[in-house]
Amino acid sequence: MKFLPGFLRKVIRVGTLTLHGPDGYRETFGNAGSGPDVAVEITDPSLDLRIFLNPELKGSEAYMDGGLIVRNGEIFDLLRLIFLNRREFDRTPSQIFWTGINRGLRRFWQYNPITRARRNAGHHYDLGNDFYQLWLDDDMQYSCAYFPKGNETLEAAQNEKKRHIAAKLGLKSGQRILDIGCGWGGMALYLASIADVEVTGITLSTEQLAAARARAAEAGLDKRVNFELLDYREVNSTFDRIVSVGMLEHVGVSFLEQYFITVRDCLAPDGVALIHTISDMSPPGVTGPFIRKYIFPGGYSPCVSESTRAIERSGLWLLDCEIWRVHYAETLKHWRERFAAIRPQAVTMYDERFARMWEFYLAASECAFRFGTATVVQFQLGRQRDSMPLTRDYIEIEKKRLKKSGH
Repeated sequence: MKFLPGFLRKVIRVGTLTLHGPDGYRETFGNAGSGPDVAVEITDPSLDLRIFLNPELKGSEAYMDGGLIVRNGEIFDLLRLIFLNRREFDRTPSQIFWTGINRGLRRFWQYNPITRARRNAGHHYDLGNDFYQLWLDDDMQYSCAYFPKGNETLEAAQNEKKRHIAAKLGLKSGQRILDIGCGWGGMALYLASIADVEVTGITLSTEQLAAARARAAEAGLDKRVNFELLDYREVNSTFDRIVSVGMLEHVGVSFLEQYFITVRDCLAPDGVALIHTISDMSPPGVTGPFIRKYIFPGGYSPCVSESTRAIERSGLWLLDCEIWRVHYAETLKHWRERFAAIRPQAVTMYDERFARMWEFYLAASECAFRFGTATVVQFQLGRQRDSMPLTRDYIEIEKKRLKKSGH
């Protein structure tokens, strides 16, 4: 081991990392008792140089391929250790180099015209509904849940999220609602079940579309809930309310202004939109190479300043902005633990490398929200400044009403 030891001596300041290499190499880095105690084994000699030259991407790929094995702890513990030492990690020459390259190319990575957006959505969401049913909640909500008390079950927390969003929308009988990025239809079906409204859900995933339509028919809501395979730029109707949960992350920085202009153009004069998205407390950045290459090609979670700049240029009023800080970390913990429980089925469906990729993805995402700078934002938007009440009191009043009615 010629390269990684020097790298790790500079990076690991909190906690300890014991590195086992080929031919009996062993060394411990860091400060005992100051944080997590993790041990890893490198089985492929070539990884010494490859990880040194490109630690973020080649390290994740080494875990996926089985060349990096966590011996003491789990992949979550290793990633937690890295996040706790992130400042030192980001100062290394290799990381500075690749971050600069990624920043320079970020508009290319995030270039999402309609045809490319469809392909990118299919990469992740068309893995198969059976796979997601194994570890998501019963309603197949694949976005941040809401934990007002902190000890809710995943199902209860996802329902709290839907109730919270519905209360912010201020639904009234006869309204038409657009759900941009409807997923498997859970939010659209929930809104139609609590109010006499018509909902149109759009997705770019054929797998999600089939499941959503089947669920609407099974619930007897297919007369009032319609799902279509459409890009947001292809919508040309007007709606009283627009909801979009976990979709803005797939737009790309070059298309943010177009996205919010589309929201504006699709809203009735007194209409209201609720945009729920992953964001960041830091300045504009880049999508990590592992997430970009293997999980969400074309994806990017815009920081608040990038989103609000696009909102300002769209002519929409920002009626309210709410920051959810730790809720997604708790959601991802549930998902990570549920995935671990069904891991053998995932291996059977796909293979060992796929299972390791998803372990890494869920663990890294939880660390980003628990130890990093990732967060969740809800933007409430309107074409008029008085589209909603002037205080937030109505939100809790409506949530209590919905809860009392069993929704």
